[in-house]
Amino acid sequence: MTQLILASQSPRRKVLLQQLGIPFEIQPSRVDEYTSTSNPLTLVNELSLAKAKDIAIKYSNAVVIGADTIVVHNNDILGKPTSEQEAAQMLARLSGTQHQVYTGVCLQYVDRGGNLQEPILFHEQTKVWFQALSAYPIQKYIASGSPMDKAGAYGIQDDWGAIFVKKIEGDYCNVVGLPLSRCYLELSLLKERYKLSM
Repeated sequence: MTQLILASQSPRRKVLLQQLGIPFEIQPSRVDEYTSTSNPLTLVNELSLAKAKDIAIKYSNAVVIGADTIVVHNNDILGKPTSEQEAAQMLARLSGTQHQVYTGVCLQYVDRGGNLQEPILFHEQTKVWFQALSAYPIQKYIASGSPMDKAGAYGIQDDWGAIFVKKIEGDYCNVVGLPLSRCYLELSLLKERYKLSM
């Protein structure tokens, strides 16, 4: 039986992956998320690959899922806020405007001999429009502590985060942190290619 491993400590990715009904383990990657690139696609591809490989080298007969999500507003990458003040600035910036959410995913298969096979890399982009926000909901949301571990300082699945979002174009799960439909498709193709039992 080939193991499926999620190289992330994100509770949101865990919940999403559970929807597929495939047993999996969680082994969070410790990869430093710093990168010098300012290209969103390069960034999410590099980090998802690094996260998957970081865990895959410790296993054999396993498929490791690495993922990275970023928010891009006016060509600027918004990562996780480092302070409440920065979170407030990010949310004020997103207020009444449109931004993009990119999630890069890497499926890294390591065979029974411990050899890393060619990684499967893909990404999804979702466009998100925010309502115009007043100071009150921003401060209320920040007081909950929820923005601090999320790119762009919000989670679409959160109580207040859901209120902020006016509409989206693309995959909702991608905004949460894992494009589930595409992930299932790519996992199915990988299983077929290597005749894996999962």
